[in-house]
Amino acid sequence: MQPVLVIIDIQRDYFPGGRHPLVNPDAAAEAAARVLTRQRDLGALVIHVRHESPAGGGFLEVDTDGAEIDPRVAPEPGETVIVKHAPNSFVGTDLHERLRELGARELLVVGMMTSMCVDATVRAAIDLGYAVTVVGDACAAPDLAYGGVEVSGEAVHAAFLAALGGAGARVVSEAAA
Repeated sequence: MQPVLVIIDIQRDYFPGGRHPLVNPDAAAEAAARVLTRQRDLGALVIHVRHESPAGGGFLEVDTDGAEIDPRVAPEPGETVIVKHAPNSFVGTDLHERLRELGARELLVVGMMTSMCVDATVRAAIDLGYAVTVVGDACAAPDLAYGGVEVSGEAVHAAFLAALGGAGARVVSEAAA
């Protein structure tokens, strides 16, 4: 069985003009679209995860254009879409049950944000016993700051991918996915 592709939160608010733009989101979306095309060509399973925040939540707010999935990775009829309200795609959703019903043991993960929802979901998947491959260049992160230290989105992205690799995920480029 091919790994199940899990596309996490590639939504419009993360792009230029959105409420929470990331660093290099278009390049990540293009890489994710190529992975998605290959999965579809193989007849492999795809699960789309979409985050919805309540009105007033700042970004990815329910019923806004920013909460819509980017057209490059939009679901096709028959593909599963899971709506979540927490960073971890397993919390408050039936993702784990659906994967178990499918007999899935391996996941291929792309998405946004590397430092939040991708991280939380991948760590949970590993804890649940899945073999997880993260397509690093099909993910994106924001610039962050803490304690007066500015951290570039590229550094945030690299640090979280390195940490996920250390936690048991396999991290690859889109070309190797």
